Amino acid sequence: MTRLENRRFLKMHGAGNAIVVLDLRCTELVVRAEEARAIAGHPRSGFDQLMVIHDPRSPGTDGFMRIYNTDGSESGACGNGTRCVAYAMLDDPAMARPAENGRLTLETKAGLVEVKRVAHTSFTVDMGRPRLKWDEIPLAEPFPDTRRIELQIGPIDAPVLHSPGVVNMGNPHAVFFVERDPDGYDLGRIGPMLENHPIFPERANISVAQVTGPDTIKLRVWERGAGLTLACGTAACATLVAASRLRMLGRHATVSLPGGDLVIEWRADDHVLMTGPVALEWEGFLSPELFARVD
Repeated sequence: MTRLENRRFLKMHGAGNAIVVLDLRCTELVVRAEEARAIAGHPRSGFDQLMVIHDPRSPGTDGFMRIYNTDGSESGACGNGTRCVAYAMLDDPAMARPAENGRLTLETKAGLVEVKRVAHTSFTVDMGRPRLKWDEIPLAEPFPDTRRIELQIGPIDAPVLHSPGVVNMGNPHAVFFVERDPDGYDLGRIGPMLENHPIFPERANISVAQVTGPDTIKLRVWERGAGLTLACGTAACATLVAASRLRMLGRHATVSLPGGDLVIEWRADDHVLMTGPVALEWEGFLSPELFARVD
């Protein structure tokens, strides 16, 4: 048995990133890994990320978020999911709380996240500062320059992908820049091999990116713990940072993912801002049958 039975949830998406929002404020409940996997396994409550809202831990914050991947592992950040949480906390009749000027301060295990509404279904999330040192990402061995690291897949004289930039945006990212369309790469096969490469002790999100103009990027992402996804906000942020560090473009770009576009800005104060849409698909309740095999 599980105390999550019959709990209400919202099924949403942010630029195609499938999100489930679950409100556990005013309870002592914490979602276990096996429960997250059970929720992910049902078509109606399936997700790329499960965003669970808990009571605030720190003064001045509006809530604490736990973020789960489909395999039950936890993530430190999810920009698309954070926008969905903001919508729920501002607009959903059962979840909404008073907020000032459409702004929220949310806490995750990776730190504080500021969110503000810019249109009815569009939000800007301050994703904080990118972490760029090898031991912050983290990598298993020192690399003095993380703009490109020694990593490749395929024959040594003709690698399929090589020399990614690595960035931590609340979770680790490796971004491979390519000259041809990212759709031409078998990321479903390559992604899991690179996600679990020994160089990434905490695994990594794997992205294939093409700079298509002075302020545009096309991106595909294999998410750590979730697999191929239509969108990944932290990957979009990491990609803009990685491209800017290589002087491939400036500090502002529209990043196009299979599920939609995100606008990313790496400000002069080192904070990365992400702006994008959210959509509510349906609400539901966690059926007891979901947890029939969960101890």
